[in-house]
Amino acid sequence: MTFAAYYHSQFTMAQNLGFCIRLIIAFIVGALIGVERSQRFKDAGVRTHVLVCCTAALIMLISKYGFADLTLGGGMESYATRGADAARVAAQAVSGISFLCAGVIIKVGSSIKGLTTAAGIWLTAGIGLAIGAGMYVPVACTLLLLWILQHVMTLIPIGSDAHGGNHLEFTIIDDEAFNTALHKQLEDWKALVTQCKVTGKKDGTTAYEMDIRRRDDLTYEEVREFVQTQGDNILVFSTSSLNIHIH
Repeated sequence: MTFAAYYHSQFTMAQNLGFCIRLIIAFIVGALIGVERSQRFKDAGVRTHVLVCCTAALIMLISKYGFADLTLGGGMESYATRGADAARVAAQAVSGISFLCAGVIIKVGSSIKGLTTAAGIWLTAGIGLAIGAGMYVPVACTLLLLWILQHVMTLIPIGSDAHGGNHLEFTIIDDEAFNTALHKQLEDWKALVTQCKVTGKKDGTTAYEMDIRRRDDLTYEEVREFVQTQGDNILVFSTSSLNIHIH
């Protein structure tokens, strides 16, 4: 039996089309969830949710349809172990790869890094399982969706990619006056504070370090204008891109 004949005997064209439609739906749903979460400045954004949703859909397809050659007559079932639960080892692979994924997730300040990398590892495991199950069309569809995610969606400003941020540092004299002015300025900037650290110094001054997020990065001029409105209350200030500061 040729490879083409074997594969055709396992899955029809209609079944392969159904597999691809399910993966595309998972891609869209994962993207929608990711957009909503990233708009709330959550660490897991569009790409992480798409990877997880597509991988879950792919593994479900493997679990439900990937062992047709063991239950249908003919083909390569003679090479498989008869009377065994074919899904058992695959299920353990999914659990085992989760420990590897956990190892690449780290916490940096108030941010969590490595979520997309972990999801990518999980997706790679799912693709490997699908190849082992002989589901080549779903694998090709998954790779196409992954290429779209990596090379097309990154060109579109959606989710967390549409947001900028800054790391700000101030050394001030009067806490109360600064807090009142800063609160009003953040509203004018339409910015959200995601992390703030306040440290009292021996000389009586107070140091503020904060990360803020908004639609685009603050410019140096915007921060300087705010500092100028505070007169001599702000002794030292600095600003840098949030992405540069964290990474």
